[in-house]
Amino acid sequence: MNYQFVLLDVDGTILDFNACEAQAFKRAFEQFGYHWTEEIYHRYHGINAMVWEIHERGEKTREEILVLRFELLFNEYGIDGDPAAFEDQYRRNLADYAFFEPGAEAFLQKLKDSSAQSYIVTNGVLETQVKRLEMSGINRYVDGVFISEAIGWQKPKREYFDHCFANIPGFCKEKAIIVGDSLSADIQGGINADIATCWYNPAGKPDRGMKIDYEVKTLDEVWKLLSE
Repeated sequence: MNYQFVLLDVDGTILDFNACEAQAFKRAFEQFGYHWTEEIYHRYHGINAMVWEIHERGEKTREEILVLRFELLFNEYGIDGDPAAFEDQYRRNLADYAFFEPGAEAFLQKLKDSSAQSYIVTNGVLETQVKRLEMSGINRYVDGVFISEAIGWQKPKREYFDHCFANIPGFCKEKAIIVGDSLSADIQGGINADIATCWYNPAGKPDRGMKIDYEVKTLDEVWKLLSE
């Protein structure tokens, strides 16, 4: 194996977060009796991405941005509701869905059967991620899980990765790689931590000029570069 320590993002990399998010969002709208449309969901998706980048830059806390995304959405569409209550229900719904990215289970099995160690590295909400990792069965494939809320730091902060590295037996930076879909969290995190980066980019998004060691569109490509 080219790399002995493989750090894996969850949402958008191993799990199809867009599919999970869409189901949880629509269900919450129905539960609160709000009028749901594809346009509103599409706008929420953009707002959500924006506020998470704010959080990853350390400008607002997780608790602030989780509610802020719905405050902004409700204000924009004139929805008379409680953003905090909606956020709580949405997050509860999200914990009920875990759809794999194409080829993800086969990829995880190959990693498990290999000589490499694999670890989940995620900025997701602790309670939600714990339930989804267990429900999906991801836990049985990996050697450990690092959730930012439990650590006190989030990707891409170097402190987050320092904690991970200190808790991985025999860890060696030169033999480590992070695989993820987020430029701001995963790729920048890998750069900050001085380890190799692999950008999972099935949609062919622009790379913003960032220094990326590998770019792939499928998890099968990830396996090939790991096993060369």
